[in-house]
Amino acid sequence: MKRMTNAADKSIGVFGEVLFDHLPDGRRVLGGAPFNVAWHLAAFGMAPDFISRVGPDAAGSEVRGAMSDWGMALDGLQTDETLPTGRVDVTLDASGDASYDIVDNCAYDAIATAPARRYSLLYHGSLAVRHATSAASLERLRQLGHDTVFMDVNLRTPHWTRDAVLALVRGADWVKLNADELQMLAPGAGGSGDKARRLLDTCELRGMVVTSGAEGAELLLATGASVTVAPRKRTTVVDTIGAGDAFSAVLVMGLILQWPLQDMMERCQDFAGSIVERAGATVGERDFYSHFAAKWRLHG
Repeated sequence: MKRMTNAADKSIGVFGEVLFDHLPDGRRVLGGAPFNVAWHLAAFGMAPDFISRVGPDAAGSEVRGAMSDWGMALDGLQTDETLPTGRVDVTLDASGDASYDIVDNCAYDAIATAPARRYSLLYHGSLAVRHATSAASLERLRQLGHDTVFMDVNLRTPHWTRDAVLALVRGADWVKLNADELQMLAPGAGGSGDKARRLLDTCELRGMVVTSGAEGAELLLATGASVTVAPRKRTTVVDTIGAGDAFSAVLVMGLILQWPLQDMMERCQDFAGSIVERAGATVGERDFYSHFAAKWRLHG
């Protein structure tokens, strides 16, 4: 196991896809799980390094402009000479639950080797490693010996294989996934708690978080301890796009700042619950974040 990070050392690297979600009403929303996490972290003053790739197109320029306007560093954002900026076509059911048609062979499939830097915490997902170039770049980055490697499982058929994802899980310290993804990675007998504990132990993780939508979430530690939270009651679910990413962003922040586990999970659930009351995965209003920052006493 790697050593736990010092609370004073807050460097965060975020590796993976950036793309535009094309919604049924014709709107385009900037997204991609790692991008969403980096966006939220930046809004909370955590200054993550976002490592990804866009195309030589108007969408790529729009990504750069949005990041710059939001105060995000552009050093890790590469531009491909030919591949287009990522795109996902989103459909919503009557409950606001999203399904995704993810365009293949996009710029984030060809992320080149990132600058060699060790982070207090390196965050990555599983979608951006569907092709060899980005997968190899992530592997080189993970080998630098970061204090904590946090993997956010994001299984989108046909863009993943069980063996490849499990190999990434085994190289991580913390893993977040939802109940459906847990079933896909750990099929067989037993309830979700047994499967989560078995996966955590087999892969020698420090901790795992399993989210279950309206049923809440559970955090499990290698020590055997666990924490559960339930969502607050709400009146309106606009869509669930980016809810898991919002949860992950606060989870990453809580691990870096060493929040008490119960507080951390309750804050994750609260923030994700507020995201589903809005359209799309990211929020461009500073007041939205300052409300939570004050509530959590982030700045003193």
